[in-house]
Amino acid sequence: MAYKRKTWAEKMKPGAKPQVEKTEKAFADIPEHASMLIATPEIVDAYIRHIPKGHSGTVQQMRKDLAAAYHTEYTCPVTSGIFLRIVAEHAYEEYMQGKPVSKITPFWRMIDSHSPAAKKLSFGMDFVNTQREKEGLPV
Repeated sequence: MAYKRKTWAEKMKPGAKPQVEKTEKAFADIPEHASMLIATPEIVDAYIRHIPKGHSGTVQQMRKDLAAAYHTEYTCPVTSGIFLRIVAEHAYEEYMQGKPVSKITPFWRMIDSHSPAAKKLSFGMDFVNTQREKEGLPV
């Protein structure tokens, strides 16, 4: 039986609910017994859509902001990075299907050439760099 790879749209998992967990042991920058948000791709997408044109954000700031919004001490660093990539890939997939740049999630406001996610994008950095340059953001 052939395995059918999920589209980025399917990986967005529409309607998925965020989870709050207590860490059992120290994890990344999160201490033992801390409350940790596991967001969703949709939450990350919504966060990015609120970054104004010409401004950029970081995963670290997003994690702090989401933790505050969901009344937790931290936001999971691993899933935050994974969800950022899903959002970026999905937006680029929409762009390649004909959706105007103005209508896709402006993920380039969270990803630059120094971002860990930059190395993982299936479509490379040319599109990202072009969009960042158009908004006056450092590449």
